[in-house]
Amino acid sequence: VVYASSSSVYGGNKEVPFSVNHNVDSPISIYAASKKANELMAHSYNHLFGLKSTGLRFFTVYGPWGRPDMAIYIFAKKILKGEPISVFNNGKMQRDFTYIDDIVSGIISSIKNNFNYEIFNLGNNTPVPLLEVVSILESKIGKTAIINYEPMQPGDVVSTFADIEKSKSKLAFSPKTNIKEGISYFLEWYLDY
Repeated sequence: VVYASSSSVYGGNKEVPFSVNHNVDSPISIYAASKKANELMAHSYNHLFGLKSTGLRFFTVYGPWGRPDMAIYIFAKKILKGEPISVFNNGKMQRDFTYIDDIVSGIISSIKNNFNYEIFNLGNNTPVPLLEVVSILESKIGKTAIINYEPMQPGDVVSTFADIEKSKSKLAFSPKTNIKEGISYFLEWYLDY
């Protein structure tokens, strides 16, 4: 079994980059708790029944056919329509945005390896300020965003940053898509879609 976990399991961890060796026993959202529970159940099934499992902690995945509730999708849609976007923590946020093709390469490697029980970070290993993402979108769309700066949301974190050394070593994981390229690919799909 290869299953999706999330960078959210790191909760309010202040030590960066987030390593799979860090403690993840203090989730700060229900979503994070559900992903941690998923990892614990996989471990139990492995221990009790020998079910092989690989957990992949995804870091802010984006790209064509992405989730419409994610920032890049929402921002692109609203900038194109001339509607305001909400930027939380007054813009002082950063995420380790990871393009979908890079995630897929990590998933395929996990399937091929068929580990007994492992957990990996799949991230770009490069945190990007949220306002930089807005700026890239504005540049590529050719419109200025109307920004509503909002306070921090409960259960959210200021920054994510993946330590991918284990993923490089055991999965030959090597993200290739930087944020400017990824946003271009996403917008090309979005405008066509």
